[in-house]
Amino acid sequence: MGNARNIAFWVVLFLLILALFNLFSGGGNTLQSREISYSEFVAAVGEDRVSSVTLDGEQVRFRGSDGKDYVAIKPEDAEITNLLIDNNIPIKAESQEQSGFQTFILSLLPFLLLIGVWIYFMNRMQGGRGGGAMGFGKSRAKLLTEKHGRVTFDDVAGIDEAKEELEEIVEFLRNPQKFSRLGGKIPKGALLVGPPGTGKTLLARAIAGEAGVPFFTISGSDFVEMFVGVGASRVRDMFEQAKKNAPCIVFIDEIDAVGRHRGAGYGGGNDEREQTLNQLLVEMDGFEANEGVIIIAATNRKDVLDPALLRPGRFDRQVTVPNPDIKGREKILSVHARKTPLGPDVDLRIIARGTPGFSGADLANLVNEAALMAARVGRRFVAMEDFEMAKDKIMMGAERRSMVMTPAQKEMTAYHEAGHAIVGLTLPKCDPVYKATIIPRGQALGMVMSLPEMDQLNYFKDELEQKIAMTMAGKAAEIIKYGDNAVSNGPSGDIMQASGLARAMVMRWGMSDKVGNIDYQEAAEAFRGNGAGGFSISAHTKELIEEEVKRIIDEGYSEAHRILTERQEDWERLAQGLLEYETLTGEEIERVIRGEPPHKEDDEDDKPDTGSAPSVTAIPKTKPRSKPKGGEGGMEPEPT
Repeated sequence: MGNARNIAFWVVLFLLILALFNLFSGGGNTLQSREISYSEFVAAVGEDRVSSVTLDGEQVRFRGSDGKDYVAIKPEDAEITNLLIDNNIPIKAESQEQSGFQTFILSLLPFLLLIGVWIYFMNRMQGGRGGGAMGFGKSRAKLLTEKHGRVTFDDVAGIDEAKEELEEIVEFLRNPQKFSRLGGKIPKGALLVGPPGTGKTLLARAIAGEAGVPFFTISGSDFVEMFVGVGASRVRDMFEQAKKNAPCIVFIDEIDAVGRHRGAGYGGGNDEREQTLNQLLVEMDGFEANEGVIIIAATNRKDVLDPALLRPGRFDRQVTVPNPDIKGREKILSVHARKTPLGPDVDLRIIARGTPGFSGADLANLVNEAALMAARVGRRFVAMEDFEMAKDKIMMGAERRSMVMTPAQKEMTAYHEAGHAIVGLTLPKCDPVYKATIIPRGQALGMVMSLPEMDQLNYFKDELEQKIAMTMAGKAAEIIKYGDNAVSNGPSGDIMQASGLARAMVMRWGMSDKVGNIDYQEAAEAFRGNGAGGFSISAHTKELIEEEVKRIIDEGYSEAHRILTERQEDWERLAQGLLEYETLTGEEIERVIRGEPPHKEDDEDDKPDTGSAPSVTAIPKTKPRSKPKGGEGGMEPEPT
């Protein structure tokens, strides 16, 4: 749309310049013409010094035999026509009215050109939308129609509870008498809350496809403008449009851009964003009723929204859209795999089990990556091998086989990763080891991946302590093998991960007897400037927290050191196996530890290039976070 408008502008500009050129070129001819008296013109006719004549009202323009142009003013009672006919001179007459009209239009062209250029640049300065220069405060809400691609509830999978709540809103719009006869009223708004990529916007599009009513969509950032009052004006205009099309649905994506806590900004509680929010609050549930206008909003930052926005009457329903469980992941994979030909060995249930913590967007990306890998090797369908390679690429990063590394660095990486694997296999509460590799992937130059056997909703203290021990096993392995003076910076990522887990145990989850059951995370966030309020932490409490975090990490390191010392023979055997095969799965790791060959069918293909090796190590990153329900602490594997 914008390109077509720009092309049209330049075409009009070119035509105007061309018209001006013709105007001034015509005027130039008039200026070059020599003005003479009418008697001189009559004399020239009698002396046969006139070749042609043009009659234009009172003006007589003629060309002399010398090739020059002349102009004379004819008296009102002069008979010029017979004079020219008697002397056989060609006559051309021009309409005086037409010439005057053309002259008038051409005289206006410069002013029209200036006005057009001014309107164009004003429109560009204001974003080129919302009605141009005179529509600065107009709403930018777009009416979603069938041509945008119809999405229905059949395209939404894995979030059945959220879909049911929104299906009820659609049923309200289709058959309001079903609920009104019992005194029920249609909900005024629904807030979709959940992590990124879980399908909040997809749900809104499905409502638009199912409801059969006008559906307006707008982003929260579209209300915010640098000029004061514009956002509030756009809110008013949006609701005016919605009332004219009632019953209808208005979807506001990323509402946290305009709905944050009032009084927490730098504008002293009176900035443009807060005025926009105040207007939004009034329009949603103010003095005037908005019957038939349903507001649906989406956000992944409910904690920053203003409480007045969340109350019933504005958002009657808060629909949680979580990451899917194993059943949900299988349904989502089946939806995304509809247009992808799958091989006979593909089992979506196995893929769903091996992708804990994946959102709907992650699973869509997984199917797409698998299809690209199958196309890269020329397959006509997507095989299970392609899904496994795509999963490894998403979770661990792309392989970097071209990285050059010395044999000593490669050996250190192998012992580092073997230490992670041995401790993970020894401790019962650690997740099963899925794969170990010393091929550089992403930013990690070696990796041990652990995946839970099923979705874990919460973790326990001893389980987290064992995870920290597995995390610190890489550094313990380097010290046992090479001594204290040969420790590299390879364990830096492990130390960062262990520190994050230990801090969460002490500061948020109440897993330290010395610190107690107090949440200090809010105070830490407020200190860093990430929170709206909070409380201070005393120096003594800070010291206690630091001591407890250090104690938990030190105990994990000591446990890893003890296990590697006791199982040094198994550890050495696994390290040598990684040096030989580079990548081993969980079953192959157990065979290598028993002294058996891993029975890889493609051993020769997997032999490493002499210059390919990693330099630092990482195990799958876990992200501590508080659970949304029940106040229970928990962690989820975070794909890297």
